[in-house]
Amino acid sequence: MEDFAPIIKNISRFIDLTDEEKEILVSHLRIVKVKKKQFIVQPDFVCQCRSYVLKGALQTYLVTNEGQEHVIALSVEDWWTSDFASYITQQPATLFVEAIEDSTLIQLSYKDEQELYEQVPKFERFFRLQVERSGVAIQKRMLWSISKTAEERYDELINRQPQFLQRFPQYVIASYLGMTTQFLSKIRNQKAKI
Repeated sequence: MEDFAPIIKNISRFIDLTDEEKEILVSHLRIVKVKKKQFIVQPDFVCQCRSYVLKGALQTYLVTNEGQEHVIALSVEDWWTSDFASYITQQPATLFVEAIEDSTLIQLSYKDEQELYEQVPKFERFFRLQVERSGVAIQKRMLWSISKTAEERYDELINRQPQFLQRFPQYVIASYLGMTTQFLSKIRNQKAKI
């Protein structure tokens, strides 16, 4: 149970769990270790799990028909990651989710999540709240990407998630911010001179 303490704490911020409900939850979870550069989700395969990051860092991205990568999400400890559209609809994924560092994940399969809802209905509330929060975050990110300058996006990232600059390669940060690696280098060099 100790290995699952962080995920229980994460969930307990939204719903109260009895000891029995915690045990039921843990019975549906599995700990998975992934190596750097390993994929946990790939396009054309149905995403079978949602993953909670216990340790590590992952990127979620799309590859266009022209082969260009667009990073749409970065995940670190105490965050959830997946191709949620694939997971929720049980349709083939369109995104890659790749470990940037050796990572330890706690995974909940789609089948186990459905069983969990039957056994402890309050988990439906938890995951509904997660989806709502994700929807808000996606909208904010979309508005942020079209209304802010590249420099403003960089500054906001530094203020909100400064650890990202140490944890993710520059090309990943650049893609996440919607700019080229060269332009990101230019911004960073200008900031360093100030």
